[in-house]
Amino acid sequence: MLKLEFMKRTILMCAAMLTALQLMAGEPISLKDITSGVFWAKRISGVNPLKGTSEYAQVSADGRQVVKFSFRTGKPTGVIFDLSDVKDGPLKFFDDYQISADGCRLLLQTNTNRIYRRSFTADFYLYEVKTKQLKKLSKDGAEQIPVFSPDGRQIAYVHKNNIYITDGENVRQVTADGAFNKVINGLPDWVNEEEFGFNNALAWSADSKTLSWIRYDESKVKTYSLQFFKGSHPAFNKYETYPGEYSYKYPKAGEDNSQVSAWAYSLSDGSVRKYDLPLAADGYIPRIKTTADADRIILYTMNRHQDELNLYAANPKTGACRLLIRERVPKYVKEEAMEGIRIMKDYILLPSDRDGYMHLYLYSKEGKLLRQIDKGDYDVTEIYGYDDKTGSTYFQAAARKPMQREVYVADKSGRLTCLSAHAGWNAAAFSGDYRYFLNTWSDRYHPYVYAIYDNKGKEVREVLNNDELQTKLAKYGNGGVEFFTFTTSEGVKLNGWMVKPAGFDAKKKYPVIMHQYSGPGSQQVVDSWGVGSMGNGGMFDYYLAQKGYIVVTVDGRGTGARGAEFEKCTYLKLGDLESKDQVEAALWLGRQPYVDAARIGIWGWSFGGFNTLMSMSEGRDVFKAGVAIAPPTDWRFYDSVYTERYMRTPQENASGYAVNPINRAGKLHGRLLICHGMADDNVHPQNSFEYSEALVQADKDFKENYYTNRNHSIYGGNTRNHLLRQVAEWFMEKL
Repeated sequence: MLKLEFMKRTILMCAAMLTALQLMAGEPISLKDITSGVFWAKRISGVNPLKGTSEYAQVSADGRQVVKFSFRTGKPTGVIFDLSDVKDGPLKFFDDYQISADGCRLLLQTNTNRIYRRSFTADFYLYEVKTKQLKKLSKDGAEQIPVFSPDGRQIAYVHKNNIYITDGENVRQVTADGAFNKVINGLPDWVNEEEFGFNNALAWSADSKTLSWIRYDESKVKTYSLQFFKGSHPAFNKYETYPGEYSYKYPKAGEDNSQVSAWAYSLSDGSVRKYDLPLAADGYIPRIKTTADADRIILYTMNRHQDELNLYAANPKTGACRLLIRERVPKYVKEEAMEGIRIMKDYILLPSDRDGYMHLYLYSKEGKLLRQIDKGDYDVTEIYGYDDKTGSTYFQAAARKPMQREVYVADKSGRLTCLSAHAGWNAAAFSGDYRYFLNTWSDRYHPYVYAIYDNKGKEVREVLNNDELQTKLAKYGNGGVEFFTFTTSEGVKLNGWMVKPAGFDAKKKYPVIMHQYSGPGSQQVVDSWGVGSMGNGGMFDYYLAQKGYIVVTVDGRGTGARGAEFEKCTYLKLGDLESKDQVEAALWLGRQPYVDAARIGIWGWSFGGFNTLMSMSEGRDVFKAGVAIAPPTDWRFYDSVYTERYMRTPQENASGYAVNPINRAGKLHGRLLICHGMADDNVHPQNSFEYSEALVQADKDFKENYYTNRNHSIYGGNTRNHLLRQVAEWFMEKL
């Protein structure tokens, strides 16, 4: 009886304390509101700058028009397409569009169905501006990556792994060997799409007389199978009694990749020619590009180690290939550097970290280095373009602080000018003539503000702000994100951010929840509205802070915007230094007078899930609880391109691969929750299955949640709300 009374009093006291805490913090934040979009900031999307002009095109809100607008005034300057002009048309709205270079034809995209991260099929309709006729691109539909020829008369597309060309009336089949899980023409396979970041492997010649493509023979690549069930949101009724299976080619580290080759097709005589491209049997062709020269396309190649990138001028009429640029850097060429290359009429713009930081280099179209465009102890983080009329280069960089971004122009003499007015995070979309740009600005306190600037950095007009959202957020009493730095016992200076509970009292001791991603080149300590474990201005972190937790993120070694040495120091030993730095962060936090060192938790998703497991089993017992979502647990289970970029192959680096959560299972400290989507095509459920078995055999207690039919993002219906509740309640229970 006394015990019962004591429990009642304890419960009442806890309830009173919680109520007092909520009153101090403002209105309580709801998880449902976080996941349903109540706190999402307004964004601008679909801005398509029109080449050589100060105008852009955008789909109307009702999905029925393509409208032209002025960058400077924001006013409409014309309607490029209106579904109302099509009598008895088959479409009520469309998802996206393409315009031919001469403006005489449009492709309208509808019935879009996602495949992987960047790939999709859709039904495309061809619209003739002159006759106002709208018809299906092909009788079969479900096309992929349709591309207008430069003269606008032909359209190449892929259907069921084969390439077709149509003029709108007649269709010619270019390839016939395409077949699922065997050969893919004109589209990257899963690993090339995911890790080289593209979905189109077609390129027209400038005279529209030849079409070139990359061919992927994946017949020797091993298959991975995912099981599907009926599930819900959406429900697959065909799997109501027996599960279904989706099997696809997924090359794991050290295993066979697709055999790649490049080909050209002549529209005049139907002949097909293979490019004489110098490439090792296990090499990559990560890009194919059109140029302004009818006798030249550009082919990129990389070796399997990915420390050498070559750009070849390839003649589609003869198949001959000539090396233009060879980029060799220590350890690996970053995928973002390759993505940033710009092929222009007379120049090639190449990002490189060859001097220790990512900077820009200008080459002639024949591959002669003309000059380094910018210099300094900072990284260029995005390339907006090169104006060949003025010699000016526009780009984004982390020049002031690693956690911030600015928009810059470098003139032809190398003089650097910052064009963005506000400190924080700036990103730009430039007009086709580089006279204006749409700047997106935010910081950790302010959601996105969109404004038009001219190319001298003068603000022309504000386009959109999120004042409404800021007003809404004010009633929740969020305390804000504080930046901090500390130095580890190994002498490494690390950056972090912290969210404290409202009414924070430095004389009290608080439990801490650490969140991190930690993957190569990533960054989470950012002065942006994208800050926080789940973005959205850190609302999930404020939710946890309202429950009485301090929430912390630290970017350890291997993360971005601090130069090549800091980013690439984890080479060949992923997880070793990253986990040490999270443990060091926990130890530093534990020494702060306001932190309860016995109650520190850690969580993360994907690479962050991997590093959660690595950190909890690093050997120093600092974490009381952790949550790993969709974690890789042995890099031998992950794909070849990503893993080998940082680790080489298991055959070459057995000791590096041996440092993994599975082999560390016996060292796990703290209460662990694992969450994984059963249809994760990226980090396969195999990772969590094998890790959980290792924990069982090591006699370690843990809990795991699996999400039916969900991919790596784990969403759909109530799924995301449920997932985040598991994370929050795990820490509430275990800390």
